[in-house]
Amino acid sequence: MNRPLPTQLPATPGVYLYKDAAGRIIYVGKARNVRKRVLSYFRHERQLTPKTTAMLRQAADLETFSTSTEKEALLLEASLIKKHRPRYNIILRDDKQYALFRLGHEHPYPRLEVVRQARKDGARYFGPFTSSLAARETWKLLHKVFGLRRCTDKAMKNRVRPCLYHHLGQCPAPCAGGVDPAAYAERVRRIELLLAGKSRELLESLRQAMLAASKALEFEVAANLRDQIRAVEKTVERQAVVLPEPADLDVIGIVPVQSGLALGLLFVREGKLIDGRNFFWPGLGLEEGPELLFSFISQFYGPHTAVPSRLIIPWRPVEGDEDGADLVEVAGRDAQAVAALEAVLSVWKSGEEARDVVRVNLPGNAAERSLVGMAEANAAEAAKRRADVMPQKLAALFDLPGSVTRIECVDVSHTGGASAKVGMVVFEDGKAVRDAYRVYNIETGGDDAAALAAWARRRMESGPPWPDLALIDGGKNQIAAVVRALRDAGQADLFFVAGIAKARNEQGRPDRRAGNAADRIFVPNRVDSLPLREGSAELLFLQLVRDTAHRFALTRHRRARSKAALTGDLLRLPGVGAHTARLLWDHFQDMETMLAATPEALAVLPGIGKARAQALAARLKTLRGGIEP
Repeated sequence: MNRPLPTQLPATPGVYLYKDAAGRIIYVGKARNVRKRVLSYFRHERQLTPKTTAMLRQAADLETFSTSTEKEALLLEASLIKKHRPRYNIILRDDKQYALFRLGHEHPYPRLEVVRQARKDGARYFGPFTSSLAARETWKLLHKVFGLRRCTDKAMKNRVRPCLYHHLGQCPAPCAGGVDPAAYAERVRRIELLLAGKSRELLESLRQAMLAASKALEFEVAANLRDQIRAVEKTVERQAVVLPEPADLDVIGIVPVQSGLALGLLFVREGKLIDGRNFFWPGLGLEEGPELLFSFISQFYGPHTAVPSRLIIPWRPVEGDEDGADLVEVAGRDAQAVAALEAVLSVWKSGEEARDVVRVNLPGNAAERSLVGMAEANAAEAAKRRADVMPQKLAALFDLPGSVTRIECVDVSHTGGASAKVGMVVFEDGKAVRDAYRVYNIETGGDDAAALAAWARRRMESGPPWPDLALIDGGKNQIAAVVRALRDAGQADLFFVAGIAKARNEQGRPDRRAGNAADRIFVPNRVDSLPLREGSAELLFLQLVRDTAHRFALTRHRRARSKAALTGDLLRLPGVGAHTARLLWDHFQDMETMLAATPEALAVLPGIGKARAQALAARLKTLRGGIEP
């Protein structure tokens, strides 16, 4: 790409987008001064990072957007990265929301919930916890010891007698008036003290209550308080005091490792370390550290995330000096970029910039410096353990650079060529990403290879994020069809394609027996299958991915076939034509709901009155039992 003219670039805050020859966005960046930042890319290659050099070789066009403030540019950049997931941006793949405890106060008898998002609803949120299993175990322990209601507001309103948990001694039955509101509020207060990290105050209160109960000869009450004290002490043992004063903060540490950059994140609440998380990006060097830090913060935190009051970072990222060179600012000289980040985090935390301000700081004392070192050490150790995880094993298997982080697996399902569906499932870091599953309607008369080629063309039209591996349920013919479609579109290197085929029995037919661990893996430009040991971890994982795609495609195909059968039966009902059938499908979307629809539910459809709704409901009931679920 040629160096743009300075007069064509705005000297204002904004966002710039690099695009390749096909018009796809390959990099999104933000700048306090777009002109200075963009021109800084066009220097000698020795002054650029390897990632930037590779990006510029692919770039063919540049687009810019001006914003009023740097804060707006930061928000726009984060939004565009999440939407387009550009190839050369540092992407946070594990951007899931972690478990939180929610204790609402909108009800006279609050309930403790495990949720994934923190909302601005007046409730108190505690966490986050990276392990939802550990959060659930703690939730069960709190209910067992302190006893709060578990049922929803709606269920409690409709309940006429206590539930099983009351008879187990784990619920005071507020639904049946079994507990005084003041006594229930005391239970809630104790849980709040424990979750807020004020365990010392809670333990002292419980011990005094236990002594008072024993002096009053209320031994059953005293025994219950004793059990609560033991449970609190057991919970507190899991938390380490890391700060001399109570404080809520997150700590980030970044460390270079042998094959990339590792980032460690620690969650400290009320001065206690409650949890942590580690991330890894292969192929990055410390020169990408400033970009990684800003990209991580803008992608990890959001409107529904538990944002702490302070965020400790190892250095201040600075966009560039007068010559445009990226720096690592350790003294905090230039705080404008961080100020914009603080403003965004503050809005996400409270919705009002005037309160609950979030501060992004360097470590200010020995304890905070020790926490940064702990985050770096944890990240480095986690990166070492990644050497044997599946993404690296698959990269070695297929001789690919980096790691196989994103896998898209496709399978074709049809009945004699009718109601054909191509199902695509997505796995990232070895885990299914169900929100990314897709189904394609492709009619090719039963030709699986043609259907897969059509899928490849449709997939290229969809755009990024691109998979590191496209796994096809099939052998050499199916792989060749997909590779040919990519090559014809001039995108032969867009992603790597492999196929997984069933093992053959003695008669040379596919062996479809359950538990078969001898399936074969094919790759382009190779006649025989890869030499994989039967039952190896790589093969078992690829079988899992293939089986997931097969079930998904088959389920969607069965739904389409059932819908077609039902539509045919609908059209044979008296008084039901194509227009009415379309109204029914658009309104109900589900055959079971449609067949069970009442006359009142049908009467809301346009053009269907009460009398016709009565007749239509009766006719729909005649179809029940003859339609495949």
